[in-house]
Formats: sequence, structure tokens, C-alpha cells
Amino acid sequence: MTTNTTLSRETLDRLLAHPETPRLSLYQPTHRHHPDNAQDSIRFGNLVKRLEASLAKRCTPDETRVLLRPFEALAKNEAFWQQTLDGLAVLAAPGLFEVFKLQRPVPELAIVADTFHTKPLRRALQTLDRYQVLGITRQHVRLFEGNRDVLDEVPLHPEVPGTITEALGEELTDPHLTVASYGGVGGPSKDMRHGHGSKKDEVGVDTERFFRVIDRAILQHHSQPSGLPLVLAGLREHHGVFRQITHNTQLVDEGITINFEAVSLQELRDLAWSVMEGRTHASVRELVDGFGQARASDRGLEDLAQIAAAITAGRVATLLVEADRQIGGRFDESTGQIAFAELDDPHVDDLLDELAEGVEKTGGRALVLPAAVMPTKTGAAAILRY
Repeated sequence: MTTNTTLSRETLDRLLAHPETPRLSLYQPTHRHHPDNAQDSIRFGNLVKRLEASLAKRCTPDETRVLLRPFEALAKNEAFWQQTLDGLAVLAAPGLFEVFKLQRPVPELAIVADTFHTKPLRRALQTLDRYQVLGITRQHVRLFEGNRDVLDEVPLHPEVPGTITEALGEELTDPHLTVASYGGVGGPSKDMRHGHGSKKDEVGVDTERFFRVIDRAILQHHSQPSGLPLVLAGLREHHGVFRQITHNTQLVDEGITINFEAVSLQELRDLAWSVMEGRTHASVRELVDGFGQARASDRGLEDLAQIAAAITAGRVATLLVEADRQIGGRFDESTGQIAFAELDDPHVDDLLDELAEGVEKTGGRALVLPAAVMPTKTGAAAILRY
């Protein structure tokens, strides 16, 4: 049983390609600390009962028991419930069971349908208010990931060295080697007479080499897979060295010039969000303004039936969907037709979710926005390619 899957674009694609039905989607808000988290497993159990009631409408008792077995095991996993974050997503189907810990709360939801409900995962994946922080010193690095509300340390990929010793190995200047040892027998060395400059130079070379290794590894194993903006945190002199050698185009221009280890995680989040807040608001404004401009030139749609037809025709470049809104229905990708239905139908998922999935299958992008900034009242806004 998978108890914590790393969320990525590739993970979502794999889930959407899973061939078996029915597909079970469970979401719930969770809590990080006691006593708030004491009731999380109980609420999870209640959501599992809702899944069971829906499964009873389309599966045999034996099929239902098999599908719910990993849910029941997770409910009894005390260690898991003591290490949750702010939200939980569990997606399951015959031959599949995936668990995601999320950094933002999600509405309680338990759906059995022919498709997975993935809108909260899409929102968790998009870069509108998410970012990573790379904390650097001359000796080691740490990586954090967060949004406007929280920041958490994330494990480094196994191929990312966390310390200068791991990165340089035997090529690292001997930390016990003194400058005096460079001098000849019987008298002071040239280095000693010139104020230890050689030792400082070697330390500077080691730092630069260490940062080069880190830059390549972070880019390959974290920045490129996540697509997230990267905020640099470290002393001013380390910023100068790192920015001179970096090839990471996701590194933002403004950074945090502080010893990141001297502040709390919350203080580091506050500093990081002060860097990212303006960028985030600008990105949202650009999307909303882009829809307004598209609508003025007959390339913007808000009617769900028209959007569905445009998706099937491959005309939708960007689809904005409302975060916490659900509209029961089915989308036939082959014909572009939609049919509204009640959400308690065991074959029906959120129509907005299905439209978002359809857009991504045709090479477009789907973004989830809060209701307060959505430019339409229908729950969706499409910007057409033509």
C-alpha cells in the first residue's frame, strides 16, 4: 500500500491513464499537530463509509470489500495520522491506491465515478502561489517548498548532495591543513607573510565548486520536475557566488539575504512570501486580463457547452476553473457534448474537473482559481487558440 506518493505532473498523468474503474476519490482537511489531528482518522473513516454507500450502487459486496481494504488499513495506521499536513487526497481503483499529503486544506469529498476527481491536485501542482526555497551555506544546503500559507522542508533527491563533503569528496581541501604547512623548513612561508591569502582562495574555490554541483543537481532533480520558482536564501556573499554560476532559469531575481538557519520556519516563510506575493498577484491578473482580452476578440468562452465543444475541437489554450465549485455531469470527449447530472450518481464526477482533464489531453493548460478572482460566474473561463 502506498502511504505517501510524491505529487508531480507525471504522477497525475499516470493516474488519469489508469484503465480500471470504478475510481474512488477522497479528500479531507487534516491537521499537523495534536490535539487538532486527534479526530482526523475518525473523519477519514466517515468519508470511507460514504464511498462504501456509493460503491454499493454499482459493485458486488466482494468487489467493495477489496476496494476499501487499503482505506481501512490506512485508517488504522497511527503513525500516518501523527504526521499529516493540511490536506489529504486518496485516489484508488482496482490495482491502484495512492495517498497524497497536501500543503493546503481541501473540502471534504468522497466520490465514486468513472473518472478521478483531480481538481484539488491540479491546484496543488500549479505554480501560481507555490515556490521552493533553496537555503545555502558554504557547508550545506536545504530545500523547502511552500505557498502563501505554509513552508515545509522537503527531502533532497538522493542524487543531490546535502553537504560540501558529499559534493566534493576527496577533492575537498583538507579542513585541517594550515597555511603554515606550505612554508619551507626553518622559516615562515610566503603565504604566512601575505596574510593567509592562499587558504582563503582555496576555501573560495571549494565554495564555488560546491555551488556548481548543487546548482546542477537542484535544477535536474527538483526545479525542472516541479516547474516552481526558486527563491535563494543565504548570506549576501553566497548569493553573489551562486548567482554567478547558476544555470537555473527558475531562480527569481530577488532573494533572501540572511542566514536562513538563524530564523524559524515561519519567519522564513514570511520572507519568502514577501518575495513571491507580487509575482503571484501579477500572474493571476495576467490570466484574468488575458481572458477579458480574449472575450473582447471572440476568443473567450464562459458557457460550459460551448467550452466542451471547443475542447474536443482542440481550440482551448487555457481553461480557468473555480476551485471549490462542483457541477455534476459528464463530458463526452469524442463528441464534445455534456450532460448534467446529480453528483450522487455513482458514475458522475465534477464536470469542471472533466473539462480540465480534456483540455490537458489536447495540449492546453488548466488552472484552478479561487471564486473571488474568477472572471465568470459559470465556474469556467476558456481562452481559445483561434
